[in-house]
Amino acid sequence: MGKLNMFAISLANASGVFYSGSIVQGHITVELKEPMKMRGIKLTFEGKAYVHWTEQHSTGSGKNRRTTTRHYSATEKYFDQDVLLYGIWSGQGSSTSELPAGRHTFPFQFQLPQGLPSSFEAHTGHVRYTVKCKIDKPWKFDHKTKRPFTVISILDLNQDPQYSQSMQGSNVKHLCCLCCKSGPIQATFHLDRRGYVPGEAVKLYAEISNGASRSMDKSYVDLKMITTFHATSKSKKVVTEVGRLSRPSIEGHAEDSWTGEELVIPPLPPSFLVGCNIIDIHYILQLNVDPSGPALDLEVPLEIVIGTIPLVQVVERFPPMAAAPVGFDQWQSPSVPSAEALYPVPPPTGIPNLPPPSYSECVTGKVDIREEDDNEHTSGNFQFAPAYTYYNWGHTPAGMPPQSGKD
Repeated sequence: MGKLNMFAISLANASGVFYSGSIVQGHITVELKEPMKMRGIKLTFEGKAYVHWTEQHSTGSGKNRRTTTRHYSATEKYFDQDVLLYGIWSGQGSSTSELPAGRHTFPFQFQLPQGLPSSFEAHTGHVRYTVKCKIDKPWKFDHKTKRPFTVISILDLNQDPQYSQSMQGSNVKHLCCLCCKSGPIQATFHLDRRGYVPGEAVKLYAEISNGASRSMDKSYVDLKMITTFHATSKSKKVVTEVGRLSRPSIEGHAEDSWTGEELVIPPLPPSFLVGCNIIDIHYILQLNVDPSGPALDLEVPLEIVIGTIPLVQVVERFPPMAAAPVGFDQWQSPSVPSAEALYPVPPPTGIPNLPPPSYSECVTGKVDIREEDDNEHTSGNFQFAPAYTYYNWGHTPAGMPPQSGKD
């Protein structure tokens, strides 16, 4: 790195998790082996949503057949603010300052706007918040570094009475065997409520009647995240399985029941992604009955809502407790300091004995956050996953051992 020994962004909140409307505080560290001439050091706070995908389209036929690649994209800006930490703004002249050798620390703070959507990362699109810093050097390449952070938007499940109501769905299907139609496969699937937060166990209830002579390989319930990306001229839907639980096979002319088996909601962004107009998120818990042999599953889907503040009646079941840093240890992250040094204080809810949540990396994992203006002179960690609220009520997250049933 030549004269530059260290160029890094540190956040006062080491977890990098903030609520919409809160203050982001931290400092920039520049450590030089020898003096460096520069115009200045500039900090940029950026929040934006972006979607992009490509599709192949064919026209004509035969020798005149042509295939073209079409790009679909959209962008939404939430904030883009520059702060000069040292020197002069780029474009204000050619004068330079010489920063002496040694370690230099530049503190900063930024007030996040209200109403921001929660952070979200996927290959097709994202809602991303970053702090970027640049050392502006005349007639030479600039040094850059950046630090992503998570913003969480509150979705209080107590604000809609529907989220505490029970749900039920049913379906029936006939299997065809040569020219004959078999007896029906019937299933009823019900949940005691619609609203949940990450860390809660969903109790699953179902009755399955196999009226066919053919056995069913298994029944299973999977949790699906349905993400819709909206470009300026088209939308794209992506379905991601984020949890699954299974039961054994069902013989012909037999019955089976789900009697409260638990599927735990893993760390996930809240439903709807409120505040973002180009990305929508919905969640489906679906009962599937899988016949042996060539046949489509019998499906019973129920849409649930994943929030950030749990229902009062759920909180009342648990004794008061302190936050536990479950997320950053258990969900693919290194050991970190105590909860007091890590976690932001959530906005007040008025719910007695509400435990402060932990914050856990999204179950879908890290993505590469390199952008077009990043190059070999840009430093920072480019693998990033947002961290979401997670209520550590002693459950094992869906899809993680020792929970069984994941195919």
